[in-house]
Amino acid sequence: MSYLIKSNRILYSTKFLPKFHHQIRKIGSQISESKKHLIPSDGTYPKGFKATGVHCGIKKNGLKDLALIVSEKPCTSSAVFTTNVFKAAPILVSREILEKQNGQNIYSLVVNSGVANAVTGTKGLENAKKMSDTASKLNGFEKSSLVMSTGVIGQHLPIEKVINGINQAYNLVKQQTSEELHEGWIKAAESIMTTDTFPKLRSKQFTLPSSGLKYNMAGTTKGAGMIHPNMATLLATVVTDVPISAKALNEAIKYAADRSFNAISIDNDMSTNDTFAVLANGAATTDGKLIINDVNGKDFIQFRNDLSEFASDLAKLVVRDGEGATKFVTIHVKGAKTFADAKQIASTISTSSLVKTALYGQDANWGRILCAVGYAGVSSIIPNKVSVSFIPTDGTSPLRLLTLGEPENVDETRASEILAMEDLEISVELGIGNEEAKMWTCDYSHEYITINGQYRT
Repeated sequence: MSYLIKSNRILYSTKFLPKFHHQIRKIGSQISESKKHLIPSDGTYPKGFKATGVHCGIKKNGLKDLALIVSEKPCTSSAVFTTNVFKAAPILVSREILEKQNGQNIYSLVVNSGVANAVTGTKGLENAKKMSDTASKLNGFEKSSLVMSTGVIGQHLPIEKVINGINQAYNLVKQQTSEELHEGWIKAAESIMTTDTFPKLRSKQFTLPSSGLKYNMAGTTKGAGMIHPNMATLLATVVTDVPISAKALNEAIKYAADRSFNAISIDNDMSTNDTFAVLANGAATTDGKLIINDVNGKDFIQFRNDLSEFASDLAKLVVRDGEGATKFVTIHVKGAKTFADAKQIASTISTSSLVKTALYGQDANWGRILCAVGYAGVSSIIPNKVSVSFIPTDGTSPLRLLTLGEPENVDETRASEILAMEDLEISVELGIGNEEAKMWTCDYSHEYITINGQYRT
């Protein structure tokens, strides 16, 4: 049996959906033509870091499946991990290394894709340790490499292939010239893709108040499904050449995570492998002096804000590549009593299946938005103070849907025009305080069901 479905005003039959969509996106798929404009053609990268990606044999068809990032100097490092009870082996290994090293003397990070090495028992833990030990030996320092894995849960790594891949990648980064640096970072970003349709990479420069010197930051991330907050929501790595203490970095990454990778949701599912790690090698300064240590100082606040903004840019790329997504949606909740309240409401809206399907269908059913606000669990809400609007991305005037608890006479034609845009903002004003929060999400489409119904096949 098949049904006619309206999508972007085109009628087509579900009879052809599985075959058609399976060809669009699967584990290890090639870069999507429609997303190539999101891939940077060059970058400004932190001093002392090199990166690359290789095919070690996990994925089929010669696709890259192992990434390596190496620093020439020891790094201060910190990470936040999934709260899923079934934590993958690489999370357990990386967390143990960070604890034993007190967040210091980390030289590299190795990531494989295709197999998550999650729910793999004792053997999985041994394989994760072998990954770290192999990279650490190449660094010349014990317990100096963090590890990440992503892919199918419940399968064991072909560990000998992975070890050979680590050695191959290490030889490449050691020979890498400055002219090859950007290409190396692109390869690393490609190597961590699963159902992603494009490699996610960003870089930037920033300045600290005390020195006026320029520092650099670069980062990669992957994710398109099983994306929801409670840190992390995917795999993400940021490296920087700014000198910072482990204490200060721990504070900065928690703050940044809440405002970036913990502020996105695609499908309300959280993986077993989610990790967000930051490595800082201090290579931008030559005197070896620690610059950022005081968590109340201007330098720390500036770095924390720069890291948050940078991580947000990476996180938004994940939403733009959401499985089956046709829209990038910002949920902006304002006028709350606390940041936590605003965040809770924004999260509830962003995870509502009814809201997300209405967005896909270009249906201005704002009652679903208001309903989500009401069951978010925030007791301070006063119904007759709440306003809801659609904010178009073309610079034209917002479309008010609800004003101080009273419904507006909505122009359905104008609403359809706004909902047809790829980017959209939903604004919710609570009118009871000064705090605000944002979440970034996408719509639910038929393709999402197809992708995840055939994930392993």
